[in-house]
Amino acid sequence: MMKRFLTLALLILASLSTPAFAERVKDLGQFEGLRVNQLTGYGIVVGLAGTGDDSLEYATQGMKGVASRFGITLPAGVNPALKNSAAVIITADLPPMAKPGQRLDITVSALGKAKSLRGGTLMMSPMRGADGQIYAMAQGNLAVGGLGVEAADGSKLSINIPSAGRIPSGATIEQAVLNGFGDTPLLTFNLAEADLTTAQRVAQSINASIGMGRARAMDAVSIAIEAPTGVEGRSTLMSQIENLYVDPADAPARVIVNARTGTVVINGAVRIRPAAVSHGKLTVKVDEDPRIVQPAPFSKGETALEPSSTITVEEHRSPMFAVQETASLSDIVKVVNAIGASPADLVAILEALKQAGAMKAELVIL
Repeated sequence: MMKRFLTLALLILASLSTPAFAERVKDLGQFEGLRVNQLTGYGIVVGLAGTGDDSLEYATQGMKGVASRFGITLPAGVNPALKNSAAVIITADLPPMAKPGQRLDITVSALGKAKSLRGGTLMMSPMRGADGQIYAMAQGNLAVGGLGVEAADGSKLSINIPSAGRIPSGATIEQAVLNGFGDTPLLTFNLAEADLTTAQRVAQSINASIGMGRARAMDAVSIAIEAPTGVEGRSTLMSQIENLYVDPADAPARVIVNARTGTVVINGAVRIRPAAVSHGKLTVKVDEDPRIVQPAPFSKGETALEPSSTITVEEHRSPMFAVQETASLSDIVKVVNAIGASPADLVAILEALKQAGAMKAELVIL
Protein backbone atom coordinates (compact mmCIF):
# COMPACT_ATOMS: atom_id res chain seq x y z
CA MET A 1 0.00 0.00 0.00
CA MET A 2 2.82 2.37 0.92
CA LYS A 3 4.60 1.58 -2.36
CA ARG A 4 1.47 2.45 -4.37
CA PHE A 5 1.13 5.73 -2.48
CA LEU A 6 4.72 6.72 -3.26
CA THR A 7 4.27 5.86 -6.94
CA LEU A 8 1.10 7.96 -7.13
CA ALA A 9 2.82 10.88 -5.36
CA LEU A 10 5.74 10.78 -7.82
CA LEU A 11 3.34 10.82 -10.79
CA ILE A 12 1.51 13.84 -9.35
CA LEU A 13 4.77 15.71 -8.73
CA ALA A 14 5.96 14.93 -12.27
CA SER A 15 2.72 16.26 -13.74
CA LEU A 16 2.94 19.43 -11.66
CA SER A 17 6.61 20.12 -12.46
CA THR A 18 5.98 20.36 -16.21
CA PRO A 19 3.03 22.53 -17.32
CA ALA A 20 0.76 21.31 -20.09
CA PHE A 21 2.07 22.19 -23.56
CA ALA A 22 5.26 23.57 -21.99
CA GLU A 23 8.50 23.52 -23.95
CA ARG A 24 12.13 23.76 -22.92
CA VAL A 25 13.84 27.08 -23.41
CA LYS A 26 16.55 25.38 -25.52
CA ASP A 27 13.84 24.36 -28.02
CA LEU A 28 12.63 27.95 -28.43
CA GLY A 29 15.89 29.55 -29.57
CA GLN A 30 19.59 29.82 -28.83
CA PHE A 31 22.12 32.02 -27.06
CA GLU A 32 23.80 34.77 -29.02
CA GLY A 33 27.33 33.81 -30.03
CA LEU A 34 26.66 30.08 -30.20
CA ARG A 35 26.17 29.83 -33.93
CA VAL A 36 27.16 27.47 -36.73
CA ASN A 37 29.80 28.72 -39.16
CA GLN A 38 29.96 27.59 -42.77
CA LEU A 39 33.24 26.36 -44.25
CA THR A 40 34.07 25.88 -47.92
CA GLY A 41 37.07 24.61 -49.81
CA TYR A 42 38.38 23.64 -53.23
CA GLY A 43 40.02 20.28 -53.82
CA ILE A 44 40.88 17.47 -56.20
CA VAL A 45 39.39 13.97 -56.09
CA VAL A 46 41.65 11.27 -57.58
CA GLY A 47 41.29 7.55 -58.23
CA LEU A 48 38.20 7.75 -60.43
CA ALA A 49 37.54 5.04 -63.02
CA GLY A 50 37.54 7.35 -66.05
CA THR A 51 34.55 9.37 -64.83
CA GLY A 52 36.41 12.58 -63.98
CA ASP A 53 36.81 15.92 -65.73
CA ASP A 54 37.92 16.18 -69.35
CA SER A 55 40.20 19.20 -69.72
CA LEU A 56 39.05 21.92 -67.36
CA GLU A 57 41.67 24.57 -66.77
CA TYR A 58 41.04 24.85 -63.02
CA ALA A 59 41.20 21.06 -62.68
CA THR A 60 44.55 21.09 -64.49
CA GLN A 61 45.87 23.80 -62.19
CA GLY A 62 44.62 21.85 -59.19
CA MET A 63 46.45 18.71 -60.29
CA LYS A 64 49.65 20.70 -60.80
CA GLY A 65 49.21 22.10 -57.28
CA VAL A 66 48.83 18.59 -55.85
CA ALA A 67 51.95 17.44 -57.65
CA SER A 68 53.94 20.44 -56.38
CA ARG A 69 53.22 19.47 -52.74
CA PHE A 70 55.40 16.40 -53.27
CA GLY A 71 58.20 18.31 -54.97
CA ILE A 72 57.16 17.32 -58.49
CA THR A 73 57.27 20.04 -61.13
CA LEU A 74 55.43 19.26 -64.34
CA PRO A 75 57.07 20.56 -67.54
CA ALA A 76 55.57 23.65 -69.14
CA GLY A 77 52.85 22.85 -71.62
CA VAL A 78 52.26 19.36 -70.20
CA ASN A 79 48.78 18.80 -68.76
CA PRO A 80 48.06 15.71 -66.66
CA ALA A 81 45.34 13.28 -67.75
CA LEU A 82 42.16 14.29 -65.95
CA LYS A 83 39.79 11.43 -66.67
CA ASN A 84 40.70 9.86 -63.32
CA SER A 85 40.44 13.08 -61.30
CA ALA A 86 37.89 15.82 -60.74
CA ALA A 87 37.78 19.34 -59.35
CA VAL A 88 35.37 19.55 -56.41
CA ILE A 89 33.89 22.00 -53.92
CA ILE A 90 33.92 20.96 -50.26
CA THR A 91 31.38 22.23 -47.73
CA ALA A 92 30.92 21.67 -43.99
CA ASP A 93 29.30 23.26 -40.94
CA LEU A 94 31.55 24.19 -38.03
CA PRO A 95 29.48 23.78 -34.83
CA PRO A 96 29.75 26.30 -31.98
CA MET A 97 32.57 25.83 -29.47
CA ALA A 98 34.29 23.28 -31.74
CA LYS A 99 37.87 22.66 -30.67
CA PRO A 100 41.04 21.84 -32.67
CA GLY A 101 41.41 18.13 -33.26
CA GLN A 102 37.71 17.39 -33.51
CA ARG A 103 36.32 15.90 -36.70
CA LEU A 104 33.67 17.18 -39.12
CA ASP A 105 31.49 15.47 -41.73
CA ILE A 106 32.01 17.06 -45.15
CA THR A 107 30.12 17.10 -48.46
CA VAL A 108 32.06 16.90 -51.72
CA SER A 109 30.42 18.03 -55.00
CA ALA A 110 31.82 17.98 -58.53
CA LEU A 111 32.63 21.41 -59.92
CA GLY A 112 33.02 20.51 -63.60
CA LYS A 113 31.79 17.77 -65.92
CA ALA A 114 32.76 14.77 -63.80
CA LYS A 115 30.17 12.02 -64.29
CA SER A 116 30.75 10.21 -61.01
CA LEU A 117 32.88 10.53 -57.88
CA ARG A 118 32.35 6.90 -56.84
CA GLY A 119 35.58 5.29 -55.63
CA GLY A 120 37.46 8.60 -55.45
CA THR A 121 39.76 9.94 -52.76
CA LEU A 122 39.88 13.60 -51.77
CA MET A 123 43.39 14.98 -51.50
CA MET A 124 44.28 17.17 -48.53
CA SER A 125 42.43 20.47 -48.96
CA PRO A 126 42.07 23.52 -46.69
CA MET A 127 38.60 24.72 -45.68
CA ARG A 128 38.10 28.42 -45.04
CA GLY A 129 35.50 30.53 -43.28
CA ALA A 130 33.88 33.78 -44.37
CA ASP A 131 36.91 35.69 -43.05
CA GLY A 132 39.26 33.79 -45.37
CA GLN A 133 41.09 31.96 -42.56
CA ILE A 134 41.70 28.21 -42.59
CA TYR A 135 39.66 26.43 -39.91
CA ALA A 136 39.85 22.80 -41.07
CA MET A 137 41.74 20.41 -43.34
CA ALA A 138 39.81 17.83 -45.37
CA GLN A 139 40.91 14.48 -46.79
CA GLY A 140 39.52 10.96 -47.18
CA ASN A 141 37.62 8.41 -49.25
CA LEU A 142 34.21 9.40 -50.58
CA ALA A 143 30.98 7.57 -49.88
CA VAL A 144 28.75 8.10 -52.93
CA GLY A 145 25.14 6.92 -52.84
CA GLY A 146 24.45 7.60 -56.52
CA LEU A 147 25.27 5.46 -59.52
CA GLY A 148 25.70 6.42 -63.19
CA VAL A 149 26.12 3.98 -66.11
CA GLU A 150 26.60 4.86 -69.79
CA ALA A 151 26.49 2.36 -72.69
CA ALA A 152 28.29 2.50 -76.03
CA ASP A 153 25.09 3.41 -77.91
CA GLY A 154 24.64 6.55 -75.80
CA SER A 155 21.99 5.19 -73.44
CA LYS A 156 22.40 6.28 -69.81
CA LEU A 157 21.12 5.16 -66.42
CA SER A 158 21.47 7.35 -63.34
CA ILE A 159 20.40 6.55 -59.77
CA ASN A 160 20.38 9.48 -57.34
CA ILE A 161 23.30 11.90 -57.84
CA PRO A 162 26.68 10.21 -58.46
CA SER A 163 28.53 13.53 -58.80
CA ALA A 164 28.27 14.31 -55.06
CA GLY A 165 29.23 12.38 -51.95
CA ARG A 166 30.13 12.63 -48.28
CA ILE A 167 33.13 11.81 -46.13
CA PRO A 168 32.16 11.04 -42.52
CA SER A 169 34.67 12.69 -40.18
CA GLY A 170 36.54 13.79 -43.27
CA ALA A 171 37.89 17.08 -41.91
CA THR A 172 39.99 17.93 -38.87
CA ILE A 173 39.45 21.27 -37.10
CA GLU A 174 42.64 23.33 -37.00
CA GLN A 175 41.49 26.36 -34.99
CA ALA A 176 38.47 27.38 -32.91
CA VAL A 177 36.17 30.28 -33.69
CA LEU A 178 36.26 33.07 -31.12
CA ASN A 179 32.66 33.75 -30.11
CA GLY A 180 33.39 36.27 -27.34
CA PHE A 181 30.23 35.48 -25.39
CA GLY A 182 32.23 34.98 -22.18
CA ASP A 183 33.23 38.69 -21.98
CA THR A 184 30.08 40.45 -23.17
CA PRO A 185 28.31 42.68 -20.59
CA LEU A 186 25.06 40.70 -20.90
CA LEU A 187 24.09 37.21 -21.96
CA THR A 188 21.47 37.31 -24.75
CA PHE A 189 18.99 34.60 -25.63
CA ASN A 190 17.31 34.91 -29.04
CA LEU A 191 13.99 33.26 -29.87
CA ALA A 192 13.73 31.36 -33.14
CA GLU A 193 10.36 33.02 -33.85
CA ALA A 194 9.57 36.57 -32.80
CA ASP A 195 6.75 36.78 -30.26
CA LEU A 196 6.34 39.41 -27.55
CA THR A 197 4.31 37.17 -25.25
CA THR A 198 6.75 34.28 -25.46
CA ALA A 199 9.70 36.62 -24.81
CA GLN A 200 8.03 37.94 -21.66
CA ARG A 201 7.25 34.44 -20.43
CA VAL A 202 10.84 33.29 -20.99
CA ALA A 203 12.13 36.29 -19.03
CA GLN A 204 9.68 35.56 -16.19
CA SER A 205 10.73 31.91 -16.05
CA ILE A 206 14.42 32.85 -15.92
CA ASN A 207 13.80 35.38 -13.12
CA ALA A 208 11.87 32.80 -11.12
CA SER A 209 14.82 30.41 -11.41
CA ILE A 210 17.95 32.58 -10.97
CA GLY A 211 16.62 35.70 -9.26
CA MET A 212 14.17 38.50 -9.95
CA GLY A 213 15.29 41.33 -12.19
CA ARG A 214 18.20 39.49 -13.82
CA ALA A 215 16.39 38.82 -17.12
CA ARG A 216 14.32 41.21 -19.20
CA ALA A 217 12.78 41.02 -22.65
CA MET A 218 14.43 43.60 -24.91
CA ASP A 219 12.03 43.04 -27.82
CA ALA A 220 10.05 40.24 -29.43
CA VAL A 221 13.21 38.16 -30.00
CA SER A 222 15.96 38.96 -27.48
CA ILE A 223 16.06 38.37 -23.72
CA ALA A 224 19.00 40.04 -21.94
CA ILE A 225 20.35 38.20 -18.86
CA GLU A 226 22.75 39.50 -16.24
CA ALA A 227 25.44 36.82 -15.89
CA PRO A 228 28.91 36.52 -14.35
CA THR A 229 31.82 37.00 -16.75
CA GLY A 230 33.86 34.00 -17.74
CA VAL A 231 33.09 31.00 -19.90
CA GLU A 232 32.84 28.50 -17.04
CA GLY A 233 30.32 30.45 -14.97
CA ARG A 234 28.20 31.36 -17.97
CA SER A 235 28.19 27.80 -19.25
CA THR A 236 26.70 26.61 -15.96
CA LEU A 237 24.08 29.35 -16.02
CA MET A 238 23.22 28.67 -19.66
CA SER A 239 22.72 24.97 -18.93
CA GLN A 240 20.32 25.87 -16.11
CA ILE A 241 18.35 28.27 -18.32
CA GLU A 242 18.12 25.86 -21.27
CA ASN A 243 16.33 23.25 -19.17
CA LEU A 244 13.62 25.60 -17.88
CA TYR A 245 10.08 24.97 -19.14
CA VAL A 246 7.98 27.77 -20.63
CA ASP A 247 4.42 27.77 -21.95
CA PRO A 248 4.88 29.61 -25.30
CA ALA A 249 2.20 31.88 -26.70
CA ASP A 250 -0.27 30.52 -29.22
CA ALA A 251 0.76 30.93 -32.84
CA PRO A 252 -1.11 33.59 -34.84
CA ALA A 253 -3.97 32.44 -37.02
CA ARG A 254 -2.41 31.27 -40.25
CA VAL A 255 -3.41 29.30 -43.35
CA ILE A 256 -0.55 27.76 -45.37
CA VAL A 257 -1.17 26.88 -49.01
CA ASN A 258 1.34 25.04 -51.21
CA ALA A 259 0.33 26.03 -54.72
CA ARG A 260 2.55 23.37 -56.33
CA THR A 261 1.19 20.34 -54.47
CA GLY A 262 -2.25 21.62 -53.50
CA THR A 263 -1.57 21.06 -49.80
CA VAL A 264 -3.54 23.27 -47.40
CA VAL A 265 -2.70 23.48 -43.68
CA ILE A 266 -4.90 25.42 -41.23
CA ASN A 267 -3.72 25.88 -37.66
CA GLY A 268 -6.05 25.70 -34.68
CA ALA A 269 -6.10 29.48 -34.11
CA VAL A 270 -8.10 30.16 -37.28
CA ARG A 271 -11.68 31.29 -36.58
CA ILE A 272 -14.49 32.06 -39.01
CA ARG A 273 -17.15 34.72 -38.45
CA PRO A 274 -20.72 34.17 -39.67
CA ALA A 275 -20.68 33.58 -43.42
CA ALA A 276 -22.48 31.62 -46.12
CA VAL A 277 -20.50 29.48 -48.54
CA SER A 278 -21.70 28.17 -51.89
CA HIS A 279 -19.47 26.34 -54.31
CA GLY A 280 -20.25 25.28 -57.86
CA LYS A 281 -18.29 23.32 -60.40
CA LEU A 282 -18.46 23.60 -64.19
CA THR A 283 -17.30 20.62 -66.29
CA VAL A 284 -16.71 20.93 -70.05
CA LYS A 285 -16.25 17.67 -71.95
CA VAL A 286 -15.13 17.48 -75.59
CA ASP A 287 -15.45 14.14 -77.45
CA GLU A 288 -13.71 13.68 -80.80
CA ASP A 289 -15.17 10.99 -83.14
CA PRO A 290 -13.69 11.49 -86.63
CA ARG A 291 -15.23 9.55 -89.54
CA ILE A 292 -13.63 8.23 -92.71
CA VAL A 293 -15.46 9.38 -95.89
CA GLN A 294 -15.12 7.22 -99.04
CA PRO A 295 -15.53 8.72 -102.55
CA ALA A 296 -18.25 7.51 -104.91
CA PRO A 297 -17.40 4.61 -107.27
CA PHE A 298 -15.59 5.52 -110.51
CA SER A 299 -15.13 9.08 -109.27
CA LYS A 300 -11.90 11.01 -108.98
CA GLY A 301 -12.43 11.72 -105.29
CA GLU A 302 -10.07 10.70 -102.49
CA THR A 303 -10.66 9.12 -99.13
CA ALA A 304 -10.87 11.84 -96.48
CA LEU A 305 -11.16 12.13 -92.72
CA GLU A 306 -14.18 14.12 -91.60
CA PRO A 307 -13.91 15.57 -88.06
CA SER A 308 -16.85 15.14 -85.70
CA SER A 309 -16.86 16.81 -82.25
CA THR A 310 -19.37 16.74 -79.41
CA ILE A 311 -19.20 19.33 -76.59
CA THR A 312 -21.02 18.66 -73.32
CA VAL A 313 -21.29 21.11 -70.45
CA GLU A 314 -22.27 19.97 -66.97
CA GLU A 315 -22.79 22.30 -64.04
CA HIS A 316 -22.79 20.83 -60.54
CA ARG A 317 -24.64 22.93 -58.03
CA SER A 318 -24.05 22.63 -54.30
CA PRO A 319 -26.37 24.04 -51.66
CA MET A 320 -25.27 27.09 -49.67
CA PHE A 321 -23.87 26.28 -46.22
CA ALA A 322 -23.90 28.66 -43.29
CA VAL A 323 -20.76 28.92 -41.14
CA GLN A 324 -21.48 29.75 -37.53
CA GLU A 325 -19.61 32.39 -35.54
CA THR A 326 -16.30 31.40 -33.88
CA ALA A 327 -16.19 28.23 -35.94
CA SER A 328 -13.30 25.98 -34.94
CA LEU A 329 -10.92 24.03 -37.17
CA SER A 330 -13.16 20.96 -37.08
CA ASP A 331 -16.17 23.06 -38.16
CA ILE A 332 -14.25 24.45 -41.13
CA VAL A 333 -13.24 20.93 -42.22
CA LYS A 334 -16.85 19.72 -41.98
CA VAL A 335 -18.16 22.57 -44.15
CA VAL A 336 -15.46 22.04 -46.78
CA ASN A 337 -16.10 18.30 -46.91
CA ALA A 338 -19.86 18.89 -47.13
CA ILE A 339 -19.58 20.96 -50.30
CA GLY A 340 -17.04 18.57 -51.83
CA ALA A 341 -14.33 21.14 -52.48
CA SER A 342 -10.95 20.00 -53.77
CA PRO A 343 -7.72 21.49 -52.37
CA ALA A 344 -7.58 23.92 -55.30
CA ASP A 345 -11.19 24.97 -54.66
CA LEU A 346 -10.48 25.28 -50.95
CA VAL A 347 -7.85 27.93 -51.67
CA ALA A 348 -10.40 30.00 -53.58
CA ILE A 349 -12.95 29.62 -50.74
CA LEU A 350 -10.43 30.71 -48.10
CA GLU A 351 -9.34 33.71 -50.17
CA ALA A 352 -12.99 34.72 -50.61
CA LEU A 353 -13.65 34.38 -46.86
CA LYS A 354 -10.63 36.57 -46.13
CA GLN A 355 -11.73 39.22 -48.64
CA ALA A 356 -15.23 39.17 -47.15
CA GLY A 357 -13.77 39.82 -43.68
CA ALA A 358 -15.11 36.52 -42.32
CA MET A 359 -11.65 35.01 -41.74
CA LYS A 360 -9.10 36.91 -39.69
CA ALA A 361 -6.01 34.93 -40.52
CA GLU A 362 -2.79 35.31 -42.46
CA LEU A 363 -2.88 33.52 -45.81
CA VAL A 364 0.58 32.27 -46.82
CA ILE A 365 1.13 30.97 -50.37
CA LEU A 366 4.24 28.81 -50.77
